[in-house]
Amino acid sequence: MNLSEYQNYHETKSHTAEEFPYTTYLCSIPLDFTHVPPHWHMEIELIVIKKGRGTVTVDFRQRSVTAGDIIFIRPGQLHSIGQEENRSMEYENIILKPGLLISGESDLCARQYLDPLLDGRIPSESFLTPALSYYKDASDCIRQIDLLCDTQPEGYQLGVKGFLFQFFFLLVSNRLEKEKEPAVQTKTLEKLKTILKYVEEHYAEHITIEDMAALTYYSKSHFMKFFKAHMGSGFIEYLNDYRLTMAERLLKTSDASVLEIAEMSGFDNLSYFNRIFKKKYGESPGKWRG
Repeated sequence: MNLSEYQNYHETKSHTAEEFPYTTYLCSIPLDFTHVPPHWHMEIELIVIKKGRGTVTVDFRQRSVTAGDIIFIRPGQLHSIGQEENRSMEYENIILKPGLLISGESDLCARQYLDPLLDGRIPSESFLTPALSYYKDASDCIRQIDLLCDTQPEGYQLGVKGFLFQFFFLLVSNRLEKEKEPAVQTKTLEKLKTILKYVEEHYAEHITIEDMAALTYYSKSHFMKFFKAHMGSGFIEYLNDYRLTMAERLLKTSDASVLEIAEMSGFDNLSYFNRIFKKKYGESPGKWRG
């Protein structure tokens, strides 16, 4: 899903103006949606687990997460959020642009610490849990930021930036040794990001295996093997699941007819859409809408 659709889906409380790009969303799985498909963007993202239990995957490393955990997503990292068995999970989704903390090319803090942290040259933990020595301090930063955003005293933006700097200081000062951070082959990751971004932007259109093979400069057979090896499913299965996810959200958030939603989600056959929707969600689109 693209970021604007993700933001528009939620009942949001934007704590910021355009000139202060810091936003939070409260989300629930499976109440809002069953999962967030693999995607990436150039914003920094923090996922703060509030209640329950679920899974978060970052660059193909899947972890079970529970209340209190904080997940740090660098710009450009592939990530997804899922349901664990039949459990529910509530989480705060924090999205901010790196520019919020960077003054310019001459900014020493950006050049020496923030830029290397955000592009991975300074390796850091992605999953912050109570097992880490600095977890309490990092968690307190998020708690103080939330409090400031809720009450919005005069100059609260200064406080938000201050606690964000403290949070990233904790990551930098507790940097990992390079060998402790599992490496993902850069070419493989970039190829997959190209594929997933294409689906995100074109899922409503007609997409074929031939299209994707051409996009990746692979033969059809090699593309199919490559995708399944790294994503755990065939491409058509992934594409249909992505389209069903978007259709399910449209059923909840729009007044369009089931036929219109099927077409908007990339399905040109209504009976096929109804059949696979029911297979995934247990009810027909009409009944699911309620």
